[in-house]
Amino acid sequence: MENIIFTDGSSRGNPGPGGWGAVVVSRLDSDKSEVLELGGGEKFTTNNKMELMATIEGLSHTSDGSACTVNTDSSYVINGITKWIKGWKKNGWKTKTKEDVSNKDLWMKLSLQVESKTVSWKYVGGHIGIVGNERCDEIATAFADGQEIRLYKGPLSKYALQNILDVSHNEEKKDDKKSSSSHSKTKAYSYVSSVGGVIETHRSWSECEKRVKGARGARYKKAISVEDENKIIEEYEAYLI
Repeated sequence: MENIIFTDGSSRGNPGPGGWGAVVVSRLDSDKSEVLELGGGEKFTTNNKMELMATIEGLSHTSDGSACTVNTDSSYVINGITKWIKGWKKNGWKTKTKEDVSNKDLWMKLSLQVESKTVSWKYVGGHIGIVGNERCDEIATAFADGQEIRLYKGPLSKYALQNILDVSHNEEKKDDKKSSSSHSKTKAYSYVSSVGGVIETHRSWSECEKRVKGARGARYKKAISVEDENKIIEEYEAYLI
């Protein structure tokens, strides 16, 4: 059996209320496929935790020994499971700074899922019109905001998104995203700092500056959106590995 999985995670603040979404398309034979939508949320969590939860839950709803392709916009998940995890296991789930790996419990769960299946990982850009990613984002944000959302389970032939397996992107959205990413001209959404292996977000530069000024090895960067903030956090977490 072949499974095509789309995943996404979301949090309102980092940490803050969050949600995750996954769509699993299982090809039973050449003429029949089943779709399963999944979602959940937590009142106090992070974007990375929700990205991991989406991936874990998506894979957990597939059969052991099956082939799975996971489509995600989280480089944190892909790099963690394909690169960083080897070192984590070798070092007893410790980082270079001898601290426990962030989200260690979730990484261990994901590792178990991967060991029982043949998994391929594919990075897909977020918010550029990829149908599966957009649907997962819709599910994740609904759970993050505490809104009701109907999740589908049934044959692909009756699914509203008949083009769910289309991973081509919307060029117009991609161009809009690029044009809005000028950090030098765009008002800050937040600031992200990393001091002593602890990552924090700040709503003002003065708050961030107070934390990093004079701190040895401090790193900080301006974010212009929630998505940008999450990418910076991923970058800083990777640095700690």
